[in-house]
Amino acid sequence: MVFSASDISVLICGESGTGKEVVANAIHRHSPRKNNPFVVVNCGAIPENLLESELFGHEKGAFTGAHAQKKGKFELAHTGTLFLDEIGELAPPLQVKLLRFLQDRRIERVGGTQPVEVDVRIVAATNRDLKKDMENHVFREDLYYRLKVVPLDMPPLRERKDDIVPLAQYFLTHFCQEHRKPAMSLSPEAEGALLMHPWQGNVRELQNLISRAVVLSPRSVLKPSDLGFAFDAIPTQVNLKSAKQAIEIDFVKKALARNRGIVSRAAKELGISRVNLYELIDKYGIHVKEFKLSKTGEKSELNQGR
Repeated sequence: MVFSASDISVLICGESGTGKEVVANAIHRHSPRKNNPFVVVNCGAIPENLLESELFGHEKGAFTGAHAQKKGKFELAHTGTLFLDEIGELAPPLQVKLLRFLQDRRIERVGGTQPVEVDVRIVAATNRDLKKDMENHVFREDLYYRLKVVPLDMPPLRERKDDIVPLAQYFLTHFCQEHRKPAMSLSPEAEGALLMHPWQGNVRELQNLISRAVVLSPRSVLKPSDLGFAFDAIPTQVNLKSAKQAIEIDFVKKALARNRGIVSRAAKELGISRVNLYELIDKYGIHVKEFKLSKTGEKSELNQGR
């Protein structure tokens, strides 16, 4: 990450659980600020009426209960990196204050009158469609472009099948050490089950699944049932490349069948673009016409998918 060495703002976009905070931390660790604070704020987890004070701090007497001056996350992150997760949840008044900081690198505490200079790099993340929020006047366009100097898109785990087994093995080693358990490994059947799972919760779902298996399983070689899957008999007489191809073919055919050959709907269900789905259809020689008819022989709306 060449841009890690600079102080430019980074906006990380992706579904929940794709590892946006991990990437933000990696940016910080590869920057000249690595020995200074890395401060995390979840903008969606703190009530709006408390978030301003949490971010910018407050002066004594600024509001009821403010018995002493308090430094906010910006000041606590001084000389380091401030990671603003779920930035799309930031209320309009706080968007203005954040924009002002990005313009002049100063903040004002709640109830304060004097600006405070702060040296902080901003890395933000969101699972929202900020472009749509801009169109709906929910998110400021000027702030969006200030944050998005370097945009990073985190693809969902279901689109990164090559990462699933290595990530699972990493988590397995990590949690065995954390829970002081003997080393565990994945059976070929377990690897196959992991590859077939849709991973709506992305990397976080995989992490939680492996953590639970390490704690609960009495076996050293995990089977699909240890991972919470209801089957153990996944064919393993093929290499991993062939297994992935078989899984892709199965997913595509089932999606086309469920959507009666409407490619656009099948692609949406699979979480890929229509172009990518057509590439898979061509790659595996799948005949879409087979899925054009319903059980009663009525034609589906296939033409809508082309």
